[in-house]
Amino acid sequence: MHRFLVVIEKAEANYSAYSPDLPGCIATGASREEAERNMHEAIEMHVRGLVEDNLPIPESTSFAEYVAVD
Repeated sequence: MHRFLVVIEKAEANYSAYSPDLPGCIATGASREEAERNMHEAIEMHVRGLVEDNLPIPESTSFAEYVAVD
């Protein structure tokens, strides 16, 4: 099993998602939930393509942290 950080951002009219550990693997959706579902499918397809092409699956090295300031 592989785990990847996914960043979901609100755009003007929709949401976009990407994984810093999988360059070029992106998705969009009308809602946050749709973008998340679409990104899950995009990652599955991306990883499947890497396996089919005998390329290594990148290690997940990204992490996220919230920082609170006053």
